[in-house]
Parts: sequence; C-alpha cells; structure tokens
Amino acid sequence: MPTKDLAMTGIDIPKILELAPSPAYVIDLGCLRHNLAILDDVQQRSGAKILMALKAYAMWSTFPLIRQTLEGVCASSPWEARLGRETFGGEVHSFAAAFKERDIVELLSISDHLVFNSFSQLEGFRPLWEQEQKRVSIGLRVNPEHSEGHTEIYDPCARNSRLGIPRREFDGKSLAGVEGLHFHTLCEHLFEPLARTATVFEEKFGEFLPGMKWLNLGGGHHITREGYDINGLVDLVKYFRDKYDVEVYLEPGEAVVIGTGLLVGEVLDIVPNEVETAILDVSATCHMPDILEMPYRPEILGGYDPGVKQYTYRLGGPSCLAGDIIGDWSFEKPLTPGDRLAFLDMAHYTMVKSTTFNGIQLPHLCIYEPEVENLRVVRSFDYEDFRSRLS
Repeated sequence: MPTKDLAMTGIDIPKILELAPSPAYVIDLGCLRHNLAILDDVQQRSGAKILMALKAYAMWSTFPLIRQTLEGVCASSPWEARLGRETFGGEVHSFAAAFKERDIVELLSISDHLVFNSFSQLEGFRPLWEQEQKRVSIGLRVNPEHSEGHTEIYDPCARNSRLGIPRREFDGKSLAGVEGLHFHTLCEHLFEPLARTATVFEEKFGEFLPGMKWLNLGGGHHITREGYDINGLVDLVKYFRDKYDVEVYLEPGEAVVIGTGLLVGEVLDIVPNEVETAILDVSATCHMPDILEMPYRPEILGGYDPGVKQYTYRLGGPSCLAGDIIGDWSFEKPLTPGDRLAFLDMAHYTMVKSTTFNGIQLPHLCIYEPEVENLRVVRSFDYEDFRSRLS
C-alpha cells in the first residue's frame, strides 16, 4: 500500500510541487485552520487553556493565525520565551531541566509561569523569584514515574529520568510560593495513556492540589489526530477543574501542526547498487533528524513499501554522513534526476531541528494558502546564514 494518497492528505500536493522551490518546508494554512478548530473546541468545552510548545514548532510567520485560537506558548529556554513574547503574545510558560542565574533573571522578565525541575533550584533562586511573585506564577514539574513511552529517548518517565520531581522528593519540603504542578509524560499519544497517567498522578500528588492555582498536563497529546478521544479529554479537564478548583493547561506542539506540512525534495542523482540509491537535496541528518533519532519512517506521496511496486530505491541525503539514509520505497515509475518528492507531516520537529552540517542548504520556508492557490516563500537561507553561525 502507498504511505499516503492524495485523498488522505487534504493538501493540494501537485500544486505545491509545481510552485515550491526545492528543498522547502511548506505549511498549508487550510490544514492548520482545521487543527486549530479542533483545539478551540477542546478549549471551549473543557475550559482548558491550550499553549503551543515552541520546541516542536516555531515558524513565527504563522503565529498571527495560531494566536487567534491558542492562549500562548510554552518555552524551554530564554530564547524560546523571548520569541514567544515578541511574536506570539498571550501567556508565556517557561521550563528547563536546570537554569543558570542569568536565565532566571531573563525569564522572570518575560514569563507568566516559571516551572522548576528540582527543589534545589526552587530554593536556590527563591530570592529572585519571590521579588516577582505577584507577576510570575511559580510551579514544579513532577514525575509520576508512570511510563507510557514507546521510545526511551523520548520518554520523560524512563528509568533514571532527569525530568520531573518524583513523589519521594516532596517529603519534608516546603511548597511556599508554589502555585502549580506540571507533568509532561507523553509523546505522540492518544487519550488513553493520558487517562492512565492522570490516575497515577492524582494518587501520588493529588494531596498537593488543594490550594494550587493551576495544573499543567504537559504535551505529547495528539489531540488533532484521527481517533483521539476528544470527549474523554474534555471530561478529564473538567474533572480536575471542578474537584480542585484549578486552571488546567495543555501544551501540545505536534497537535497544532499535525498533517499541515510538507518537505519538498528533488532527486539529484541515481547511484547503482544492490538497491539503487536516489540522492536527494534533502537530508535525514540535516532536515529531518528524528528519522535517525527516534527512529521512524516518514511518509511520501506516491511511495510504497519496498518491493510493492516495480521500482525500489533507497533515498539518501547529500551529506557525507554514511548513514544519511531516509529509507527504502518503491514507486510505480522509475525516479530520474529532477523528479520532485513530497515528504508528508513535516512541520513538527523538522524546522526547529534543522542544521547546516556539511554546509548543506537549509530548506526554504513557505506558506501555502489553498483558498487562492498561492504559495509564498517566507524565508530563504544563503551562505551568510551558514557563515554567521561560525567564527
């Protein structure tokens, strides 16, 4: 079977392939509106406030559309927080595994919530954050030690995780000044793992919720993915809001942009081997590193599993990394230099992770408006962008 067909994508890929330069990330605004409508429905029905996780997606030229629906952003560093404050507005929630003093000083000036990962940092920086308590709400990230992750590198509850404070660390500690609890334990999950995690969280940490002002259920929720139990999520949010009188936050990243993005690539050459290799102008290591890190197999319009169709190719990037291999696919027609390929669902964890390793060109950043069939190149990168990162 093909990885995707035109009817499944909701994107006019032939038109985008006709209009886009290569390589290019392209965001379809029609699909983005579709996702935002689902998220808005969750907000309206549950009373939750939904933030966008900048770590997954930070193409700020699309923020004017997104901020019409979402309440703000969550950031993992002072730079992300500053980007959120300057280009998104709304609430800015900041968390990191550990902070430097200068991080705290900057984050206190631009954040609405500041979440600590340990009691030692909470207390060590107390003289700084107590001065801003009326303006900045302080929270703690907890670790329920309940693992739902399918890939250890992305599992915040994996054994010996550095993320979140386990329940045993709360014994004998002061929560003076702490107004909220935060847990983030999911990765690309539907509702049921959240429901199980929430049960464990309440058993371990529920005693601390009375008197708290807010609860953040973190990210990793694939709310906009087909099959997600929206009603279950709405009921869960209402449960915590009603029982503990807390504001409830969700901070998905991928869910905002699932299915909205393409990575357009072009075949540069065909290298004969036991499996013929098509060298592309897009790279796994430079442009979609989760292929190597997670790992996972991206979907390609018109691409089939190896051997299903007559012409099977290994797709590789242009870098010198021997393992810069995207994967194997078969096609109905032979690939030739100049052919265009569309990698699907390439909005999240692509642009934010792109590198210029080997001096490989960064893809153009594009926005496609399906209502008028208009593609706009928002940003192109050149040698000076590469040079300016070095010294």
